Amino acid sequence: MEIYLYDGSFEGFLTAVFDSYKKQGVIRKENAFVPDMFATTISVQTDLEKADRVWMGLSKKLSADGLHQFFAAFLSEIDVIEDQLLNYARYIFENQLTIEHDFGNAFVLFVAQTARKVHREKHRMEAFVRFQLTKDGIYFSLVAPDYNVLPLIIRHFKERYADQRWMIYDRVRNYGIYYDLEKVDTIWMEMDKQEGIWDPNENDYQALWQTYYKGANIAGRVNRKLQLQHMPKRYWKYLPELR
Repeated sequence: MEIYLYDGSFEGFLTAVFDSYKKQGVIRKENAFVPDMFATTISVQTDLEKADRVWMGLSKKLSADGLHQFFAAFLSEIDVIEDQLLNYARYIFENQLTIEHDFGNAFVLFVAQTARKVHREKHRMEAFVRFQLTKDGIYFSLVAPDYNVLPLIIRHFKERYADQRWMIYDRVRNYGIYYDLEKVDTIWMEMDKQEGIWDPNENDYQALWQTYYKGANIAGRVNRKLQLQHMPKRYWKYLPELR
């Protein structure tokens, strides 16, 4: 068996799809690969031309929503998602008709269900991100989403907070997105220490927000079960109103 190892990027994955398409191989991220003495490993060098050819091929077979689902499923980072997407791509290219709604096919169904989970996490991030002001005048938020949804929430926050500099950092994947009033860049930084980085008035803002939340909350109408359904407890430590 041939194992195609790529760098973890979406372009790298599409390159691996191009290289392995006509072969009975599997695709794995090189930084998470466990050596297999019975397999032949092939290192895939990200090639934007190959990646573009695969993406353009998918674009001719899928709607804009279908393409978005394909990308969202990739961002799930779940085990063997690469194999599922490779088989999905093969199924697409081998059929003349549009198959993105052919849920009788296991690969189509899997991609659709996975994309739905990722989009659910995307919407939660858009709702639960809470910013804190730093000494540098940057509104900062630390998050830990189940899936790699930062690429999917850029547009929402860029449009909603277009007049201020902000940064959202994924502590699970150790990277973030930073908006400088013009564009959004991807950044990597050490997040071990956060003491001393906040604006002197930030604690007052947090206290004011907590007071507002408590004042607006009607104790007699609290439905803890419903709250947990829409706001799982794993998010609470990032929400100042629930600390």
